[in-house]
This record gives sequence, structure tokens and C-alpha cells, in this order.
Amino acid sequence: MEERQVVKTHKVVVNNRKTSMVTGVLDVLSFDLNEILLETEQGMLMVKGTDLHVNRLSVEKGEVDLSGNIDSLAYSSAEQSERGNDSFLARLFK
Repeated sequence: MEERQVVKTHKVVVNNRKTSMVTGVLDVLSFDLNEILLETEQGMLMVKGTDLHVNRLSVEKGEVDLSGNIDSLAYSSAEQSERGNDSFLARLFK
């Protein structure tokens, strides 16, 4: 019997580096004015910048709206975060 892989939908839209809409969000792991860590269908997403805010969070729909000065977006796959004993943040900042 053939197993099918379900493609999980995830989308990031950034407007003028000031606002962002993210879909496929499973959880908001942490946030402050300088960084937001999201668990998405496609892995961990770290958003860095200044004056960052989570304007809208819909866990049911898996959507998050962000605002602030967005400097960078960085992904880490879920598989990488499950390997090793180091925390996700420890590996991210090596």
C-alpha cells in the first residue's frame, strides 16, 4: 500500500518590511520587541527586527499578523530541532 505525504501549507507575506502575515503557524513559542519565534508547518521561523508586535493570532486558522521593523526571517527545520541535546536557540546562535 502506498503512503501519501501530506503537503502542509505555509505562507509568509512581508509588506515593506513593516507588516507580515504568516499562515501554517502551529504555535508562537516566544516573542519580544526584537524577535518572534514561531513553530510553523515547515519548521521553526525566527523573525528578527525592532519594535515587533503580534497583532493578531488565530490558533484555529494557524495565522499570525506581525508588525514592526522586520530585519530578517530565518528557518530551522523541525527535524534539526529534534536532533541533539542543544536547545533550538543554542543551535541557532552557534
